[in-house]
Amino acid sequence: MESKILSAIKQHQAAAAALAADHSQIEPIARLLAKTALAGNKILVCGNGGSAADSQHIAGEFVGRFKKERRAIASVALSTDTSILTCLGNDYGFDKVFSRQVEALGRKGDLLLAISTSGSSPNVLKAAVTAKELGMSVVGFFGAKGGAILPHCDLAFLAPETDTPRVQEMHILAAHIVCGLVEDEVAAAG
Repeated sequence: MESKILSAIKQHQAAAAALAADHSQIEPIARLLAKTALAGNKILVCGNGGSAADSQHIAGEFVGRFKKERRAIASVALSTDTSILTCLGNDYGFDKVFSRQVEALGRKGDLLLAISTSGSSPNVLKAAVTAKELGMSVVGFFGAKGGAILPHCDLAFLAPETDTPRVQEMHILAAHIVCGLVEDEVAAAG
């Protein structure tokens, strides 16, 4: 077990080092999310599995606080309402569980944060397409290869990794950085 533990830590460190070497994707994403929040628009967040948990985590940081007191930022994780998810899955199919919510809750000027380690999750893809149709911005968080959702994004963070656990670790690192930057902008605006 010792060698597996050290191997995982070294893989994480290598991914973080690659991100430190090229973190240019992060600032534009933070600026777009801050602009969305400062305009009084909302941030919808979606993803499957671990990315669903990350969606909830990120939305919580915006609605609550990351590190400092400031006004709440309107954000909704689309993976949290089991009645809506099961209704949509049953009535429309699992591929529409997020797009239907984007249609219901999204408005021009809002932003969809679409998280998918593969970059090709069908339900996240449909959410991105619907968001663009509504005039929303779309920001993607994907693995190094991007994927089918990438062409539907205004901006994207591509984790410098293809191994799912490392991608997810870099997603939450980048998301925490973004949350801090957005929070600074919102707090400065009062």
